[in-house]
Amino acid sequence: MSKLPVVSGAVCVKALGKIGFEVYRQRGSHIVIVRKSPPTQTTIPNHKELDRGTLRAIIRQTGLTVEEFIALL
Repeated sequence: MSKLPVVSGAVCVKALGKIGFEVYRQRGSHIVIVRKSPPTQTTIPNHKELDRGTLRAIIRQTGLTVEEFIALL
């Protein structure tokens, strides 16, 4: 298993935008992103650094592997 990189919330949103996710709304520091096909929604905290567990949960919710996510960065 690859080691998770340290990324910010904005970098995560930008990387997931490459595979069809769009910002749906934002409330405070939490950004909700959605994808039409296949339908998926997840929330990303807009922090300077995402915790490892939070980033791993976001990757799992989007249906990616850690390696696929790293390739998007």
